[in-house]
Amino acid sequence: MLKKGIEMSRPAAVAGSGSNPRPAQQGVALVVVMMFLIAITGIGLWTARQSVLSEGMARNQTDQAVAWQAAEAALRDAERDFMTAFSSVATNASCSRGKVALNPNDFSTDCKRGLCAIPEAAYATASWVAASGTTAEPWWPGGKSGLWSDDLTKKPGRVPVDHNNCDSFAGGVPLGTYTGTAALIGVARQPEYMIEYFKRKNVRINQVETQVSGQGSNPNEWSAMYRITARGFGYSERTQVVLQTIFMP
Repeated sequence: MLKKGIEMSRPAAVAGSGSNPRPAQQGVALVVVMMFLIAITGIGLWTARQSVLSEGMARNQTDQAVAWQAAEAALRDAERDFMTAFSSVATNASCSRGKVALNPNDFSTDCKRGLCAIPEAAYATASWVAASGTTAEPWWPGGKSGLWSDDLTKKPGRVPVDHNNCDSFAGGVPLGTYTGTAALIGVARQPEYMIEYFKRKNVRINQVETQVSGQGSNPNEWSAMYRITARGFGYSERTQVVLQTIFMP
């Protein structure tokens, strides 16, 4: 006889009670993802900040270069003003010197029309710390008792050109006032210049006195010299460059 077996099914293992329990979730993956997000956000913010700083540095350098070039243009304009003075108003100029050649008598202590001549002793006593009256050099700013003058309403106009204040203004001369040089484009303010007259002995370094004068004049003779000071502005009026040169016509 065949015996019929009875097959009995095993009940499914209950979670947590069998020999293979399911591991409990601890949330580690979420913490790791959050840390990565924080790191990426920080790197992004740092990169953006560096980009802004780099852009600002590049803009400042460009602004400084523009101000430098403007000051250079004013230096050249001052030389043209001295060497090629016009008795009448030149094309596109605001004013005229009224003569074809400047001489020391055209220079004054109040720097009228940008031509300055201060006592020799004032240079020896000039001090940035205690600048006042005759202890200030004329090209210094008004805050240091200089005579540059930043009041544009008292100067001839350049943009647009006008002929006001030609005989009364003092201090820095706006670019092209006497030469007609075209105004610079893009700068916050047109560059300006001043010319100072002073005298120095006609002596050259490392040469004996009999050889210093190419014209055969007395080597110890007083010679006229001129110092040109130019101030240029960049895209911002706060960006300024001051240049000086000694001019011997």
